[in-house]
Amino acid sequence: MTTPAPHTKAVDAPEVAAYWAERRHYLERIRKVPEIRQRFWREVAIYFLRRLLWSFGFFPVFIAFWMPFVLASFNPVVMAADLIPLLEDFVNSNPEVQATTITTLVTAWASIGFFFLVFDFVLTPFKSPYEYEADVYMRSWEQLNHDQLPDKV
Repeated sequence: MTTPAPHTKAVDAPEVAAYWAERRHYLERIRKVPEIRQRFWREVAIYFLRRLLWSFGFFPVFIAFWMPFVLASFNPVVMAADLIPLLEDFVNSNPEVQATTITTLVTAWASIGFFFLVFDFVLTPFKSPYEYEADVYMRSWEQLNHDQLPDKV
């Protein structure tokens, strides 16, 4: 059986409960503040817009241009020489083939976008302004109640 280090102190449950109870009460109070609620919804909209633009704007475009550029050994002349016949074939083809090609490109764009969107939501979670405000408040609350709290709450 291992013994705790001599400089650490056991955390008492009432002290920890007081911290989380105070945090919960503070969050309940600030959820009623219109300015913070407005900031919350603005940040939610900005978060979703940023994730959508990043996932459907940057990554599909980057892959669509970077992959052919790599395959052309970073030579734009070779890339253009390979793409011009494909574009001529597309323009000279019948409307059904053009529609199928465009549908395939849109499907590829959407699948790459959704793939990166899922991972973007996982890797960059939303940071609520309520939680930020509660963190700031609890730091000051810890300073005021420092003598009542354990070393690591």
